[in-house]
Amino acid sequence: MKKVLFAVILLVSFNLFSQEFQGQAFYKTQTAMDFGSWGDRMSAEQKKNMKERMKPFLEPVYILTFDKTKSIYKQEERLDAPGSGGGRNWGRMMSSAGGPIYKDVVSKKSLQSTEFMGKKFLVSNNQDNTKWVMQKEQKMIGNYLCFKATAQIQKPKTMTSVWRNSEKESKKSNDKETDKTSVDTQTNTKTEKLDEVVINAEIETITAWYTPQIPVSHGPAEYGGLPGLILELTTESTVMLCTKVVMNPEKRIEISAPTKGEFVTKNEFENIVEVKVKEMRDMWRGGRSKSIRKN
Repeated sequence: MKKVLFAVILLVSFNLFSQEFQGQAFYKTQTAMDFGSWGDRMSAEQKKNMKERMKPFLEPVYILTFDKTKSIYKQEERLDAPGSGGGRNWGRMMSSAGGPIYKDVVSKKSLQSTEFMGKKFLVSNNQDNTKWVMQKEQKMIGNYLCFKATAQIQKPKTMTSVWRNSEKESKKSNDKETDKTSVDTQTNTKTEKLDEVVINAEIETITAWYTPQIPVSHGPAEYGGLPGLILELTTESTVMLCTKVVMNPEKRIEISAPTKGEFVTKNEFENIVEVKVKEMRDMWRGGRSKSIRKN
């Protein structure tokens, strides 16, 4: 019965969207603040104050403008409150969202404009990497009937995650130096299990709710590839919920790929971030005041 319902919705929707159209979806996002190793040195009151200060940067609104084959995902423009400079800088560091994300479902490519350490990049990625698994659950989001899909993905590298992982690597290296004699079979087995846990920790499960009533393969951030617009997407740290959909707005908006910045693949950009963050960590740990090369 559910398959028949899905087919009917899909058929009707394709007929309704048979002509040229454009739409906009507004997403409210909520991201959990990751204090990392800094959290151990902060009181509960300090954490509370930091969360309040960071709230505007952890709960931004994004607008997805789309047609049948292309989309652009941008943060809604807002005015910063006076004295929020420090919070803004922390927000940029903690966030992995970056700049606008352009996606083309025909070429299955995405291009994101982002800035890192004062340098602009155009980060390219393949859109067919997400292997969605359709689930049986369904629910209403607003006036749209949505179906559930899940996928396992590689966790994206951010400044915070790279810093934290490098700290773990450093601690692990120091532990090995402290006890060089622990090389018996039992210890090796424990180490192998620990490595396995670390590897598995880099994979996360994401959940999407999509509606075939809007038959486009678009979604928030870098996500898409489902037989309907994604109205809700949840990762381990972020929830993106569509609060409004506007079909065929009075003023059409140009959907074009960003052009400014050095062209790199997603893997290349993550490697750049990893190298620079490790340089920063080593500089701070060594107490030196040398500058970090921007290349």
